[in-house]
Amino acid sequence: MPTTLYRPVGLSELALIWESGCGAFPPRLPDQPTFYPVTSLQYATQIARDWNTKVPSFAGYVTCFKVDDDYLAKFERHVVGSAVHEEYWIPAAELPPFNEAIRGRIEVEAAFFGDSFAGFVPDISGFKGKNAEQQFVVLARSWDRSRMDFALEILPNRKAVYLNCLFWLQRDFSIHGITADQKASVLAGVIKAWKCEAIEPELPAGLIRAVLENEGASRS
Repeated sequence: MPTTLYRPVGLSELALIWESGCGAFPPRLPDQPTFYPVTSLQYATQIARDWNTKVPSFAGYVTCFKVDDDYLAKFERHVVGSAVHEEYWIPAAELPPFNEAIRGRIEVEAAFFGDSFAGFVPDISGFKGKNAEQQFVVLARSWDRSRMDFALEILPNRKAVYLNCLFWLQRDFSIHGITADQKASVLAGVIKAWKCEAIEPELPAGLIRAVLENEGASRS
């Protein structure tokens, strides 16, 4: 049976995870000799929320993944605070076989954002040079104008959509004249376009869950 582990990451690391197809963590930098996955959602959340949001890029994502037990048995668990502050210390040289021991995809369990979050800013299409908030406004206007244009905006910018969508979920866009219901419709449209185009990897489960719950509440 695989063991479920968590890792708090910033925007740059999540972008590299995305580029791997959400199948691997990126190599450590020369000044990072150890990789630290943790054993509890509470611990990972604490780091992502209280630390990652205060340093560039002002975002903390909690990733969740499963690792083969036989491989993980090579390493000891280390408690570095209270009982929930438990982690593994994986030498940087061991990261490639660690990645090979991951079963399934690396998922984004939760996300937290500081006030200065700009998000992933691409250099193509209607998103070119725009921050995460401005990108959603582009999508909302496109949704109102043409569903085909909407889908064509998502396709070349799928990396930005993946990295910024949980910010969109949490953000109030009323200053741009976008109501909560309109935002919900656009997010549902993002999920539908993603599925229709068979884009991989899948969008964060937290986004899909929130949109489905909102649709269920609207029907009741």
